Amino acid sequence: MKLDHVVIAVSDRSRSDPFYRDVVGAEVVERDGRAFYRVGEQQLNPHAPGVTPAAVARIPVAPGNSDLCFEWPGPIADAVAHLERSGVPVELGPMERNGARGRGTSVYFRDPDGSLLEFISYAGGSGSSGGLTNRRDAEHGTL
Repeated sequence: MKLDHVVIAVSDRSRSDPFYRDVVGAEVVERDGRAFYRVGEQQLNPHAPGVTPAAVARIPVAPGNSDLCFEWPGPIADAVAHLERSGVPVELGPMERNGARGRGTSVYFRDPDGSLLEFISYAGGSGSSGGLTNRRDAEHGTL
């Protein structure tokens, strides 16, 4: 079994599309008047104003109330530098955390609506490995 997609809510696609593309490294895919954010083999399905999903959770997700972790492909120092270049403040970290693959080093930051996002690195050390520089590097990890 594998995770296919997760729903997030966004208040303004003109802010969230470039953020998830440029900061998270997602490929923004347009289909049937909607956007989908592809991250590796998984997908984020943003519920934005004007989107009418076929089904929703009993208490639907709202802008700013998601908490997602993405695996960074290199040292966490590269993730911090990437966030700084993108103008996104690190809220917490770097700090050791437990992720799907065991112990890693994480940094926390926010999307434009205030959802808590995390980059976790399982790479040792803090040297440079190139890091995420554009959306073609989107295959940097999984949810």
